Parts: sequence; structure tokens; C-alpha cells
Amino acid sequence: MSEISPAALRGAVDLSSLRNRPAPAPAGAPAPAVVDVVVDATDETFGQILELSRTVPVVVDLWAEWCGPCKQLSPIIEKVTRELGGRVLLAKVDVDANPQLAQSFRAQSIPMVVALIAGQPVPMFTGVVPEQQVRDVFAQLLQVAAQNGVTGSLSLGEEADSAEPAEEPPLPPLHAEAFAAIETGDYAAAIRAYEQALVENPRDEDALAGLGQVRLLDRVQGLDLQAARAAAADAPLDVQAQFAVADLDLAGGHVEDAFGRLLDLFAQLPSEERTPVRERLIELFGLLGAADPRVITARNRLSSLLF
Repeated sequence: MSEISPAALRGAVDLSSLRNRPAPAPAGAPAPAVVDVVVDATDETFGQILELSRTVPVVVDLWAEWCGPCKQLSPIIEKVTRELGGRVLLAKVDVDANPQLAQSFRAQSIPMVVALIAGQPVPMFTGVVPEQQVRDVFAQLLQVAAQNGVTGSLSLGEEADSAEPAEEPPLPPLHAEAFAAIETGDYAAAIRAYEQALVENPRDEDALAGLGQVRLLDRVQGLDLQAARAAAADAPLDVQAQFAVADLDLAGGHVEDAFGRLLDLFAQLPSEERTPVRERLIELFGLLGAADPRVITARNRLSSLLF
């Protein structure tokens, strides 16, 4: 894996509109106190977070509630951040709620993870990666930060010290098995665990959603976007070729593009060849949930094509 470098995003990210810079802290000043090393960043508060990047590297996780891959990656990033004990701050950005930040980082697809060192953006990764790769990139980030004189550590404020950590209920055994497999990149094992969970309880909605997400991750693993798009353009009625691009679009956050591609394909195919496309659409609808407006729009179009 190539080393991360601040130069890689030079010109690609414009954070100037987000700056709200106070006077620099004097040399030897105590480390800034924060309530937690994981914070929710907004368009309004990001100027303060940008300043903290002069003390510690700030990792920015751009995500959205509808993004299935984000739900796989974000817990790993948070886990690794907490293990570093204040040497890194994690700022979580909901791109739907904070359009200015999403535009500033030019988030073409999510999950997207970028770090800030002394106010300068540093690329980390786009898309889901295994936990070990996350750890490797964090280690590189700390090295780059040290080279740029950013070697501080955050102290937790009293609110964090006195707060009782909330106890989360343990995952059911098969769900825990699936999560462990996902963290190691063994998607086939995660699929088996979720499938077994559904055999034991067909109404397990968490297992159903998890299965759809992991199947998507498994399908896009190793795919080359440019090659997939070229193959789909050469064979517009090739179902598998169109599936590959739709999967890549959905995994990258381009939901409307994925649904539109499959609905266009459904409309062009003979009726006897449509079933796999309809089933794939229904599977992808399940990843976002029935209430998502993009699902509602796509489902209505599918219904009109059916009847």
C-alpha cells in the first residue's frame, strides 16, 4: 500500500470557507479538552474541528444513514480511534445534513475518509476496507502528522470522565460471527452466518439487512469501475454487466444511478428475462429501507413497468 501524502489532495479540497480561526495557542499550552475523541461535525462547528487538527490529526468520516457500506466501515474507524487514546480525533459528517461540508470535501461517493493535519487534507480511503488496513493507514497518518509537527494529544473533559459508558446489548452469536468475518474481509463467512440467522429466524430484519449489505460488498470486491463501465456500455442488455455497474454505483453512494440503470434494463428486456433484474432491485431496495424517498420513486417506476 502506498504511503499517504498531504499532496495527494492538493487542490481537490477547499476548506477555506469553513475556517473560523482563533489566535494560535502559545507554545506549551495544555492540550485542548474535548468531551469525546469521536464527535459529530456540522457545517457550523467544523471551523473548531479544523483548528484541533493543529494539535492532533483529525479523521473525517463522511457518511449517510442510507449508506450500507458506511455502516460497515464507521464502527471500525471509531474502534481504532478510541484505542489511540486522544492521539487522533474522529469527526463524523452526515453528508445529507451538512451539504457545505460534503461540497467542500467534494464527496463524489461515500464512505469517504479524509484526515486533516494542521488544516491540510490528507487522503485515507474511499469505500469499505478491512480492519487491518484501517490500522495500517492510521499508523501512516500518525507518521505524516509527526513529520509535520502535529504530535499532541487531547484530554477528555469532566463530562466524559464522569459519564457512565452506555452498555450495548451483546450481538446474537451469528450476528457477532458475521461482524467478525466482515472485519477480516471474509465476506463469504459473513454471508453464511447471516443466512443461518435467517434460517433460525426468518423475521430477523437485522440479519436480512446485513445479508444484503455483505452480499453487495462481496460482489464489488475486486471489481474495476472503468472496466465494468466499459463492459456495460458494450453490452447494454447484458444483465450481469449492468448488475456490476449498479452494484459499484450503490456501494459508492450513487443510489439514483444504480436504480435508474436497472430500471432502464428492466424496461428493455423481454418479459421472460426480467425476473433476475426485479429480484436484484428488490434486494437493493432492502438495503436502504422502504421509507427512503429514492426507493419509493424507484419502486413506483418498477410497478408502472410491471403493470
